[in-house]
Amino acid sequence: MSTASTDLVEVRVLELPVPLWAKSQEHFQDLMREFALIAGNSGASLHPVPARLLELVETLTAEYAGVSEAQEAELAAAAEAGTASLDLVFCAPPQAGPAAEDLGRVLEEADEFCRAGEHLLTLATPQDCVAYRQWYIAQFVDQLAGGDPVPWSQWSGTGR
Repeated sequence: MSTASTDLVEVRVLELPVPLWAKSQEHFQDLMREFALIAGNSGASLHPVPARLLELVETLTAEYAGVSEAQEAELAAAAEAGTASLDLVFCAPPQAGPAAEDLGRVLEEADEFCRAGEHLLTLATPQDCVAYRQWYIAQFVDQLAGGDPVPWSQWSGTGR
């Protein structure tokens, strides 16, 4: 990450549901593998969604490498230990908020692509994982814009 540490904003993710995180991660990894196969086998791609999602994830990984490494390790350990929920603190640059919104939009498009069922074996994201994804992204978007954290147990699912 090329941003100076003084430009970082603390983002608190409260009561993160570890089993739901694990389920969401598994689905996301399945989707990414399948999209990589589609993009790789079709040259220009059968549909722009797989290529855009892969490109966006690659860009975000390059730009924000290090922002979540420690937290990902903590989450993996919590999942292995059977921990129900976890509070995490991230330090991210303000521009990560719009990037998170972009990711959310492309993931919604990916779900529509999955629902169409033309090119994929992977199903659209399960509804509980969609709610988790919306909450998680909202924590970054809202807090990077100056808002307060909303614990998972208080998330209404209505967005911002």
